Amino acid sequence: MNAETIRAVRYTTEGIQVVDLPAADPSMGVRVNVRACGICGTDLHMLDWGPRPITFGHEIAGHLDDGTPVAVEPVRPCETCDQCRTGNYHRCRSGLATCIGTGIDGGMATSIRVPERSLVALPPGLGVGQASLVEPLAVALHGLRLAGVGRGTSVGVVGGGSVGLAAVAGARAMGAAVTLVARHPHQLDAGRALGAAVTDDPAVVGGVEVAVEAAGSASAMRQAADVAEPGAILLVLGVHLSDLPVPGITALMKELSVRSSIMYNRDGNGRRDVDDAATMLAADPAIAATMITHRVPLERAADAFRIAADRAAGAIKVVVEP
Repeated sequence: MNAETIRAVRYTTEGIQVVDLPAADPSMGVRVNVRACGICGTDLHMLDWGPRPITFGHEIAGHLDDGTPVAVEPVRPCETCDQCRTGNYHRCRSGLATCIGTGIDGGMATSIRVPERSLVALPPGLGVGQASLVEPLAVALHGLRLAGVGRGTSVGVVGGGSVGLAAVAGARAMGAAVTLVARHPHQLDAGRALGAAVTDDPAVVGGVEVAVEAAGSASAMRQAADVAEPGAILLVLGVHLSDLPVPGITALMKELSVRSSIMYNRDGNGRRDVDDAATMLAADPAIAATMITHRVPLERAADAFRIAADRAAGAIKVVVEP
């Protein structure tokens, strides 16, 4: 590999491959030498789209050329549309073209260039090896904030994958009482370690004020509606690639408010969700210790995707390490 070439993970006609690509032009932003990149459920969904000339990876952490450790807020908004101008850059009118790792080249590679605005400084106590969790935790914090979660709120989370567990950790940090409904024993163990009451039976959960759907499935939507109390908020954090399957009679009879959430931006004080996520990870090392179950070298990316797809075998968050 020479100075103008990087190694990057793409989905080709031969499957998941690690390929040589030209390094991004310096005009594309600040270079991050990637040290950790998580595999998200969205990455697994993207396999259904077929081969695409896009480098995977939006859960990114690494070092700048001067050695500074950073995480990345993986968005490249246009900054000129009405949504960007009002601070809602996560809803940029350019859509997927703003999303690093899904619409444009991501960070499952030896290096990536990102806008300087995308850099997230790591607080003391947060190592770069754990900082790829900044992105998924920010997803959860943004949604929980939209749902008004605070001290004393009762929250039920349906789905024990990484987004569900991030929601558990985030809600607990906000002072909420949390119950996790999950399918697999290792997910229940992880939820318990993060401070939630846990069960594999939604029928035993009393009504909660905020029910979080974190699995991206019709069954999880039904369960989230079932555990919600009348008048509750049903927060959709899971990715649904088809119609949103809200259970009509339950939602009507309970007068549920369905709140969808995408990515992350800033709170009312102008602080980014990604910065809050970094602070939370630094303050509670148990989050990363619980959620990161596998670390796989970049050159074994195909193995990493197979591990991430097999939730029953114990995977929660699989991190690829260039």
